[in-house]
Amino acid sequence: MATGTFDIIHPGHGHYLKQAKQLGGKDSKLIVVIATDKTVEKHKRTPIIGQEQRLETIAMLKYVDEAYVGDDFDPFKIVKKIKPDIIAIGPDQKFIPEKLKQQLKQVGIDVDVIKVNDYKKGELDSTCKIIKKIKKTEFHPDTFRSC
Repeated sequence: MATGTFDIIHPGHGHYLKQAKQLGGKDSKLIVVIATDKTVEKHKRTPIIGQEQRLETIAMLKYVDEAYVGDDFDPFKIVKKIKPDIIAIGPDQKFIPEKLKQQLKQVGIDVDVIKVNDYKKGELDSTCKIIKKIKKTEFHPDTFRSC
């Protein structure tokens, strides 16, 4: 299982999902849970892309077998339902694997929690960097004429 916001898809997301799938072995199935809009607003910022469109986009990616929207009130609800063997944590996610593993154990979920390697192969390797670049770019007035 992999989790995240997946707001503006970039190569770092693909790298994370590829590693998450590989953690499960040859015939593994990767299930991705995306954060709800409310969760993103609470912990990060207002999402650029709404949860239903983010879900649709994630579900299209080649490493993803199934995708779901998380729960606003119980972050472990979907984990209890799916019962994954492994939860992959993205390199930029704030979770501490051992702490998350303990929290899950306290609610009866025994699962491996593994942080994947960082991805730094380009200037725009995070959604925040993409947003910042767009904000500081001066566009010609005709740039958005066809939008």
